[in-house]
Amino acid sequence: MTSPAKFKKDKEIIAEYDTQVKEIRTQLTEQMKCLDQQCELRVQLLQDLQDFFRKKAEIEMDYSRNLEKLAERFLAKTRSTKDQQFKKDQNVLSPVNCWNLLLNQVKRESRDHTTLSDIYLNNIIPRFVQVSEDSGRLFKKSKEVGQQLQDDLMKVLNELYSVMKTYHMYNADSISAQSKLKEAEKQEEKQIGKSVKQEDRQTPRSPDSSSNVRIEEKHVRRSSVKKIEKMKEKRQAKYTENKLKAIKARNEYLLALEATNASVFKYYIHDLSDLIDQCCDLGYHASLNRALRTFLSAELNLEQSKHEGLDAIENAVENLDATSDKQRLMEMYNNVFCPPMKFEFQPHMGDMASQLCAQQPVQSELVQRCQQLQSRLSTLKIENEEVKKTMEATLQTIQDIVTVEDFDVSDCFQYSNSMESVKSTVSETFMSKPSIAKRRANQQETEQFYFTKMKEYLEGRNLITKLQAKHDLLQKTLGESQRTDCSLARRSSTVRKQDSSQAIPLVVESCIRFISRHGLQHEGIFRVSGSQVEVNDIKNAFERGEDPLAGDQNDHDMDSIAGVLKLYFRGLEHPLFPKDIFHDLMACVTMDSLQERALHIRKVLLVLPKTTLIIMRYLFAFLNHLSQFSEENMMDPYNLAICFGPSLMSVPEGHDQVSCQAHVNELIKTTIIQHENIFPTPRELEGPVYSRGGSTEDYCDSPHGETTSAEDSTQDVTAEHHTSDDECEPIEAIAKFDYVGRTARELSFKKGASLLLYQRASDDWWEGRHNGIDGLIPHQYIVVQDTLIS
Repeated sequence: MTSPAKFKKDKEIIAEYDTQVKEIRTQLTEQMKCLDQQCELRVQLLQDLQDFFRKKAEIEMDYSRNLEKLAERFLAKTRSTKDQQFKKDQNVLSPVNCWNLLLNQVKRESRDHTTLSDIYLNNIIPRFVQVSEDSGRLFKKSKEVGQQLQDDLMKVLNELYSVMKTYHMYNADSISAQSKLKEAEKQEEKQIGKSVKQEDRQTPRSPDSSSNVRIEEKHVRRSSVKKIEKMKEKRQAKYTENKLKAIKARNEYLLALEATNASVFKYYIHDLSDLIDQCCDLGYHASLNRALRTFLSAELNLEQSKHEGLDAIENAVENLDATSDKQRLMEMYNNVFCPPMKFEFQPHMGDMASQLCAQQPVQSELVQRCQQLQSRLSTLKIENEEVKKTMEATLQTIQDIVTVEDFDVSDCFQYSNSMESVKSTVSETFMSKPSIAKRRANQQETEQFYFTKMKEYLEGRNLITKLQAKHDLLQKTLGESQRTDCSLARRSSTVRKQDSSQAIPLVVESCIRFISRHGLQHEGIFRVSGSQVEVNDIKNAFERGEDPLAGDQNDHDMDSIAGVLKLYFRGLEHPLFPKDIFHDLMACVTMDSLQERALHIRKVLLVLPKTTLIIMRYLFAFLNHLSQFSEENMMDPYNLAICFGPSLMSVPEGHDQVSCQAHVNELIKTTIIQHENIFPTPRELEGPVYSRGGSTEDYCDSPHGETTSAEDSTQDVTAEHHTSDDECEPIEAIAKFDYVGRTARELSFKKGASLLLYQRASDDWWEGRHNGIDGLIPHQYIVVQDTLIS
């Protein structure tokens, strides 16, 4: 390579190095600009956060003040002196309690939003101010550190450039000295070659004449060779010196190159990362985290406070009870609602005879009149009972209308992906104009019919009451006892003691009997939750050994009775399907044929005790019967299995609850459908068997399987009308509810109190005794015992 080529190559190398250094210098400048922009962005973000929370604090404060005004507007009415006592008394009523809780919730929300506004202004915003100040201050210091790192890096790059230039210079000198040395060597070789050729051409002619000439020429040639040799030695020394310098310079360059690459790598990989992490971001994210967590804590506590208030309101809404409010109202205004004193006989002109005269000649007339009254009463009672049934059916229709579950508005709070406003679904809900207009029209029409029947029923009952009073007085006067109702009361008693030896538990048989008679077509049976209050009352009655569902009365909530039955099986200490056969039963789920499943289940269940099998046979026969009305009650075998699966068979611990529960439901469904093929027949296993009338078959020894029909009761009453007062023994009753007598004639008692009943004073009242005091006892507030008191 010629010297110009080498020079050109060196120039290209230097230019390439300069370009690389220039790019690095540009990068360093852009890095500082980027960090500057990041700092500005943070400051702007923090400023926006401050402005946001400052505005939000104002909104929260305005909202709080508006809530306070709203609450005070209505609370001021309750503080007015006019009718203060009346308003105070009204607070015990459940609707008023809901209203008071609603106002208290508004005041509570007002206070909470004031607190939230204060937290925004005095806690969160100062935190963002501090973060902003800290970020600006730390960035300035970080920028100084970064500038120093960049200066150090550029210094290293400049040093590398200097070392490289030195290396190039010494290497060029070495190459030049080497070239000169080679040139000297060529001259030396050339000179030596000339001398050899000249000696060969010269032949010895006359030693005397040419001797001096040859000596002189030889001397000249030696002098020239020595001169070249000295020049060669000098150039050799110069080359050696320059070569050593070039080697040392190259070593320094290579060392500097390695150090520079290491420094550049460290700066880009470590220094920049550490600069951002430990300087620019020092405490920024942690401080921002604390500030935003303060916001979250405030909002979550606001929501918790709101939920606590809403839970109280929800509890009050659940406790809205017309019956309790009626009782409280009558207790509060006892002097207004208590019956007045009886009208006493007012004698005229000294006539003191206050009794009917049943002597001849009016006796036969009174007997005939009594018989006519009895016949008229029988007709009126039948007619009025039909009116009552129609009225109750209409009332149930109205209750279905006013209790429709149209309160779920969760669909209105569904947001679209584009974050638009709340999705309006009003046109599709109960509150849409066509829907509400139609419902209101149906409701008003039904109400009109109901009040017509209600008026007709009350008028009929009033007439019956008047005629019954006349009839009773005539009977009493004519010597016919009215106390024979005692045996009827005992026969139709709603209380039954459970024999510990009976195969079917009283609660199971009684609930199934009631549902089978009145609830086979009840929509959502076992799926819809009943009244928890009534469930507890019925459950407690069974636990006392009573049967609150005895007789033919259908005045209980069907869903509550279904809930009692499920609750009984769920509360068993040992599930009806024991855990030790869980895995054996689960094996049938994989079988395709229902018959195969039935045979497998039958084989597994036959190892259970006879009493358990009897209960299972009874229960699943009933569930199968109930499922046959699925078009009306919407409860097919699978739906019933979903309701009863968790109550009858619990999934052992350590198993997947979701998948196992699905298998349990499938097992219960199969058992409902195939119950006749699974459980032993009555010939194979003696014991009660469910019949489709709601009672047990004759081979059932259950003491509470019998019922008394209305016709039998009527015949018993007629037969027992002729018994004397001495033959009627008092019977025991238990109070179902608290009752406060409204007159001196009425007895007061607490729930669970023991009462003695002498005779029926009317359809609604008994004559009896409590705590040694005789008086009237309301029939609807007691449960009559089946055991006679001797």
